[in-house]
Amino acid sequence: MQTNFSPEQLADPAIAVANDILRTCVHCGMCTATCPTFVTLGDELDSPRGRIYLIKDMLENSRPAGAEEVLHLDRCLSCLSCMTTCPSGVDYMHLVDHARVHVNETYKRPLTDRLLRDVLAKILPFPKRMRLALQLASLARPMAGLIPGDTQLTRRLRAMLALSPAKMPAAQSLGGTVHPATVTRKGRVALLAGCAQQAIGPSINTATIALLNRLGIEVVIPAAAGCCGALVHHMGRHDEALAAARQNTAAWMAQAKNGGLDAVIVNTSGCGTVLKDYGFLLKADPMGPDAAKISALTMDISEYLLKIYQPVSKPSGLTVAYHAACSLQHGQRITAAPKTLLRKAGFTVVEPKDPHLCCGSAGTYNILQPEIATVLRRRKLDTLREKNPDVIAAGNIGCLTQLAGDGIPTVHMVELLDWMAGGERPQALGRR
Repeated sequence: MQTNFSPEQLADPAIAVANDILRTCVHCGMCTATCPTFVTLGDELDSPRGRIYLIKDMLENSRPAGAEEVLHLDRCLSCLSCMTTCPSGVDYMHLVDHARVHVNETYKRPLTDRLLRDVLAKILPFPKRMRLALQLASLARPMAGLIPGDTQLTRRLRAMLALSPAKMPAAQSLGGTVHPATVTRKGRVALLAGCAQQAIGPSINTATIALLNRLGIEVVIPAAAGCCGALVHHMGRHDEALAAARQNTAAWMAQAKNGGLDAVIVNTSGCGTVLKDYGFLLKADPMGPDAAKISALTMDISEYLLKIYQPVSKPSGLTVAYHAACSLQHGQRITAAPKTLLRKAGFTVVEPKDPHLCCGSAGTYNILQPEIATVLRRRKLDTLREKNPDVIAAGNIGCLTQLAGDGIPTVHMVELLDWMAGGERPQALGRR
């Protein structure tokens, strides 16, 4: 793609990166076939190619984002399916991230939209605040249908209440804890405890720690490590994302220098994609070299377990429908490891039709774009149900929350692996 940035514009490192990305695109349109929003809406501007044209025009002309750009960029899930499909290697992720920052800095959203985004950014990255908000939402959940009107705000409020759990699990606070190996120590890792997981999916961290400990791995969770920054990053809140990256980099580097780290383990793939990009995010920062080291150390739990996992229990006889989270299959290009591990554990593994298509979770997308998210959820659940599974497994808490409540248990992959390696039977599967 030909670009027309001036020398003065290209002096900005961010614009120089965007220029390189834009010039990689050859307009082939193969991305449209695997883009969930284009497949759903049929609008060229809701495809990666269409959004690339909008971003190019906006950046080349150094103009503020307008309502049209915001509409179509907001509809992008950042699922990155287009990057898996693209034969030219267009780095759409960094281009749309840049565009989101530009939107956040130059476009004044309607008041209710601004307030909601501020609330999400001030609550969701903090487990205690998130838990309190979810407790209140759980109480209000039965009244979701009574919220009057059909405005953007009321639809979003109903979506938030629908996503809240009917029953809150026990509280979890793992910051500042060390979990020694229960057999001869073979390694030491840091674990990102996550935001949503500590609030609504604590069993995922519990299973991860227990499994690693039984495999001889010490697990440390520094008190200073917090949210990965993904949520604010995808809302274009650049400074907040950089602050999170710096905080976590410092916390994990301290551990690496004091006792050593074999890896930074992530059991929420949406977080893992961002952690692996810390080196890029902080490349111009004094902490850039350390951030690059953390990115290199970061591993999804499935990557790490691939070489050390050993089941000890008899096969359960269960059929597991594996849902590949976009952040894992497209963002990190990890496709085989989770299925290999589940089969090694004795499960029959099946996959839905069109596994590349997003379930509609995408961080806060199912709150901010509830109509599209609902369509994508229904499509995904229908294709999963066609496989007649006993349970749906995934590697991302957002996907599990999005797909829950349709009659098929949803369980994190690591909970199933822990069970077959001598751990507890996942609570979502009920009693034997």
